[in-house]
Amino acid sequence: MRFVARFKQWILWCSVATTVSLVGVWPSQAHSDGTLPSELSTLLNADTDAGFSMATGPRIFEFPRDHGPHPDFRNEWWYMTGNLDAADGRRFGFELTFFRFAVAPEPAASESAWRTNQVYIAHFAVTDADGKTFYVAERFSRGALGLAGADTNPFRVWIDDWEMASTTAEGDREQWRLQANDDDFALSLQLVAEKAAVLNGDEGLSQKSAVIGNASYYYSITRWQTEGQMRLGDEVFTVSGLSWLDREWSSSSLGSDQKGWDWFALQLSDGSELMFYNLRKTDGSQDVHSAGTWTFADGRSRHLDRNEVSVSVTKEWTSPKGGSYPSAWDIRIPQFGLTLSLAPVLDDQELFTTVRYWEGAVDIEGAHREAKVTGRGYVELTGYAN
Repeated sequence: MRFVARFKQWILWCSVATTVSLVGVWPSQAHSDGTLPSELSTLLNADTDAGFSMATGPRIFEFPRDHGPHPDFRNEWWYMTGNLDAADGRRFGFELTFFRFAVAPEPAASESAWRTNQVYIAHFAVTDADGKTFYVAERFSRGALGLAGADTNPFRVWIDDWEMASTTAEGDREQWRLQANDDDFALSLQLVAEKAAVLNGDEGLSQKSAVIGNASYYYSITRWQTEGQMRLGDEVFTVSGLSWLDREWSSSSLGSDQKGWDWFALQLSDGSELMFYNLRKTDGSQDVHSAGTWTFADGRSRHLDRNEVSVSVTKEWTSPKGGSYPSAWDIRIPQFGLTLSLAPVLDDQELFTTVRYWEGAVDIEGAHREAKVTGRGYVELTGYAN
């Protein structure tokens, strides 16, 4: 799930620790000797939010403006995942994510063009299902001198030559491009939105704990027709399929008793979509703020409370690096007559970026109101392995 939480903020804070001396500003939690604290409890206490805007109530969303950055909030991200097929039937999954993180509410006073209060981080991953290989790359940069940044009109977020950007829009049919290049793999994609943005939570306010302000502004565009090129090594594939966008921004963290989450973004063959995040407490139980959104085939949506969705783990995978993750699931929503079984296309879709988590492509089989459905999706798992 794409929300402001310990895990995602730790990605950003660890990255800040390696780049902050170059950025030229220090977070307010720095020790007197200029070093950063390493404890999450220190990094994510209430003082970290001072001076930033907070997500405390519903707001009016405006598109395409809200695709762009919200610099008065401490952090945000643009998250695109998808499942693609080559002309010869070869199967791929991909993730391309950009994070913006403000290390201070305002830039430090300086005449240097290198100084900024903004750090950008990106994760890029490709699942080669037939080749049974998982590729991962990560980049960091300061938001200065054009090295990285985010624009509103037209929308664009980038680090070096990695980018996510709008091209044109015809009514609700957004058209975007994605590009990322690494030594061993690359992609260049064109996307056309088949549905308008869906607001998650309470009109886009996604509450993550009982504390006011422990929330994000959160929307999704759940179905994009996608085509372009995928490169693995020297081999280039023409690919097509479906993608999913998640967008969030906030300045807060989860509660102290929350450990991680399981996030599901599922696209079904009947044109409907399901997003659900299962928040886990430190004792392993489900948090009451777990929630989701059902998107109908015609684009209408409905909020889902945690009691309406049942998620059961049916298999686990043990990482060769230690630790284990759920690796197959049954999901049921009785009021929709929905029963789904999910299986990853590869067990090992574990990312070792600044921090460690699992995110990968899944296949879906099941039934919706007694009609057979299939589908594909993405699942993210955090808080399972050190």
